[in-house]
Amino acid sequence: MKRFFEKVSFREFKKNISDDKELYNEYSLPRRATKNSAGYDFFAVQDYVIKPGEIVKIPTGYKARFNETEALLLIVRSSMGFKYNVRMCNQVGLIESDYYDNPSNEGHIYVALQNEGNKEYIIKKGDAYTQGIFINFLTCDDEVNATRLGGIGSTNKEEKIWKKSFIYQQQLLIHQANLT
Repeated sequence: MKRFFEKVSFREFKKNISDDKELYNEYSLPRRATKNSAGYDFFAVQDYVIKPGEIVKIPTGYKARFNETEALLLIVRSSMGFKYNVRMCNQVGLIESDYYDNPSNEGHIYVALQNEGNKEYIIKKGDAYTQGIFINFLTCDDEVNATRLGGIGSTNKEEKIWKKSFIYQQQLLIHQANLT
């Protein structure tokens, strides 16, 4: 499968960004700045001002499709951290392949930025503010069959129950081992 970025539907765009159809038609998809760039720059759909101490959740207008054995890492541009002390709230965003076209938000990618500096940080429409890097990942030979049912931070309830049960079993084994 070919990996690619695409715009969310106008319905999703309208719900989270703007009902301006012209704005929807004109914003750019992520792209690499040079032939050796690892990251795809994400460009602001509109202006944002982040005051000192403030957190701003930015809907990108993008979704990404890629192979099941890949992930998309979201990383703030280094100049924002070094020069202005602006960072992503979760430091690195992790997007898995099953986030694409999920039923709750189509796989719409969001970025939460926090201004830890002492001056307003301004992102102008069209400015690059984060980077997406596709990576391959490895897994253990586990039998996970749960599927994504929602958007950001979502997990299948069955999977949560399994995890709690698994953790409990591990803690019980450790406790029993300590008793002997």
